[in-house]
Amino acid sequence: MNTVLLQEIVRYNNLHGVITQTLKDIQNALIGTVVMSEALEKICSSLLKGLVPDAWKKNSYPSLKPLASYISDLIARLKSFHNWIDQAPPKIFWISGFYFT
Repeated sequence: MNTVLLQEIVRYNNLHGVITQTLKDIQNALIGTVVMSEALEKICSSLLKGLVPDAWKKNSYPSLKPLASYISDLIARLKSFHNWIDQAPPKIFWISGFYFT
């Protein structure tokens, strides 16, 4: 199970990195320190519409949820792995919480 945990953590860390970097890039573009590219504009447009940006979907687990629900779900998934690391493997696994079930 440690192999599964490690693989999941790597995938979620990659997703977290993409989300963090795109949000920093958008923030810098809005401030004016970076040029707003077409890719950033698409991400910004998706966020304003409450949709998960395509750039995130490429690195994400399959989900049809809108942005707010997607973020809540992502936080719940990350908390479950955090508990797994800090405490012990769960007695019951949230199978749909894995990246690829």
